[in-house]
Amino acid sequence: MSPGSRGGASRLADLPELNVAFFAFLLNFVWEFLQVPFFRGMAEAPHWEAVQSCTLATVGDAGIALVAFWMVALAARSRSWVIHPTPRQLLGFVAMGVGITMAFEWLATEVLDRWSYAESMPTLPLLGTGLLPILQWIVLPPAIVWLVRRQLS
Repeated sequence: MSPGSRGGASRLADLPELNVAFFAFLLNFVWEFLQVPFFRGMAEAPHWEAVQSCTLATVGDAGIALVAFWMVALAARSRSWVIHPTPRQLLGFVAMGVGITMAFEWLATEVLDRWSYAESMPTLPLLGTGLLPILQWIVLPPAIVWLVRRQLS
């Protein structure tokens, strides 16, 4: 079969966005469960309720990753930037994720009262934003890019 006659599912798997969303979901799903003890009431929540909360947060994380990916793609004028990212593009991907996360964490904890941090959660001075959600967007995006590059190369 020639490359031009590949099936629709195969072409779909070649989309950078789909790969970013897939790997972002997988990595963030694990991270969300690892940070459960750092959010007030999560460790004591009924199992299914905690799973639902972590899954919903993970869907949001995948959405953040997609927005960050598209913002870098707009600046790079290419959705393929993720295959051979420059240090600036990788930094932009991380920075967008951190910025969006800081805004959502502030909204959720300070304005909407959707969740709160346990005493064990280290927070950023002045802002009060949890350090683990920020580290999540410093550590995971480079891993996402690495996995997407391996998948698409």
